[in-house]
Amino acid sequence: MRAPAGVVTADTTVVVPTVGRPSLARVLATFLAPSHPGVEAVVVVDDRPADDERPLHSLVPALPLDGTRPWLSVVRSYGRGPAAARNLGAAGARTPWISFLDDDVEPEPGWAAHLVHDLESAGPAVAGIQGRVEVPLPTDRRPDDFARSTAALATSRWITADMTYRRVALVAAGGFDERFTRAYREDADLALRVAATGARLVTGRRRVVHPVRSERAGVSVRAQRGNADDRLMRALHGPDWRARAEAPHGRLRRHAAVTALGAVGVVALAARRRRTAWVALAGWAAGTVELFLARWLPGSRSRRETARMLWTSAAIPPAATWHAARGAVVHRQAEPWPSHRWLVLLDRDGTLVRDVPYNGDPEKVEPVDGAEEAVARLRGAGAYVGVVTNQSGVGRGFLERAQVDAVNSRVEELLGPFDVVKMCPHAPEDGCTCRKPAPRMVLEACAELDVPPERCVVIGDIGADVDAARAAGARGILVPNDATRPEEVAAAPFVRPDLRSAVEAVILWAAQAR
Repeated sequence: MRAPAGVVTADTTVVVPTVGRPSLARVLATFLAPSHPGVEAVVVVDDRPADDERPLHSLVPALPLDGTRPWLSVVRSYGRGPAAARNLGAAGARTPWISFLDDDVEPEPGWAAHLVHDLESAGPAVAGIQGRVEVPLPTDRRPDDFARSTAALATSRWITADMTYRRVALVAAGGFDERFTRAYREDADLALRVAATGARLVTGRRRVVHPVRSERAGVSVRAQRGNADDRLMRALHGPDWRARAEAPHGRLRRHAAVTALGAVGVVALAARRRRTAWVALAGWAAGTVELFLARWLPGSRSRRETARMLWTSAAIPPAATWHAARGAVVHRQAEPWPSHRWLVLLDRDGTLVRDVPYNGDPEKVEPVDGAEEAVARLRGAGAYVGVVTNQSGVGRGFLERAQVDAVNSRVEELLGPFDVVKMCPHAPEDGCTCRKPAPRMVLEACAELDVPPERCVVIGDIGADVDAARAAGARGILVPNDATRPEEVAAAPFVRPDLRSAVEAVILWAAQAR
């Protein structure tokens, strides 16, 4: 969405990480009007699970994907959680800033113009700018428990309901930690990692309204799953993470004590230790009543609300205790994100782009089917992505080095940016150590990005690509095409029919290694 001549653009990409809510149409309306020229591109992430095959237009009828708005695109993250969805949406961005905007907020009139002001006002030390969030509460009655919980968003720090980061800061931090599979704490985790580099996070002038949506009964019990995420935060950032993230302390200690009293009471009853049982159960009842009153007194106190507060106040302490204990076990050895990022090196001709022999013309560069999606998928999964290519045309005198560089630049323009690009200009008879199947380019790429070879994968279309990976101690995946010889297919340890399935294999390996 380029601005007219003479109008300064924000030079940002807006990522909306979810679909399915009717409010998405209102968010998109912010960018459909000609009075909002400040955003270069909008990426909507279809985060539905893979088994949800409903057409997207049936969920979002207002999504204008008729080709008239080339700055609007949709990518699919297949239900891996909001952190993964945001990573995928940001992966293809080429702007200096990336703005995350949830689909359940309502940007104020002039939001894009205020965003431009926020970005233009940011000094070089500013890595992130948060928008201001307003949560309107009902005026005709007291807000219920869920409404008060939602209202806390107005004072929360670094929430991605409306948050903008410099792309370089986001890439340096490795993006959002995809171990946070719910919309909880992934924003605070990223903010702490970015702030740890010495960069500043500030609050801008733009505003969004976050309405209190209706929720099914028991939402407060389901929300206790966040205690597992809090255990991950503690493992990653230490016991003082709440102070640094400006996150208030919850009631976990009280919940654990109430749960323990209830458990002791039940066990004592079974053992016929009645005195112990009644003392413990009395303590459990007192704790439950205290929680009920703390939630019920500020609320509407309607009959329906009272009934909900009663049963959820009994269920919350054991749910919170269980999820906290589960999180402590699962995340006891959690490493910083990304823990030893994977590096995926792709052959250029025949793998990323169609093979044009000795091509020195950038205009002839044509990505293979699915290349853009596959590369974006790798970036969204937190991997480094690079290119390793043999260009013997230079050594044979068919091409100038500048021509190869121009073609590489065009490939990067269409599919990049790449974290590393390695090129061998030698002819086969030169006997160099960089031309595949020799491992030098692979090893140099690993050393440059500080990735051990065992966490590197080379994807190519001929046996030399796979052999280079094997010689370097990396893994190789062969994606055959018409130029691949049958004996190369037979010798390859891993063969995938296309680039997309090869990428999915890499992501599976990376997930299993965590």
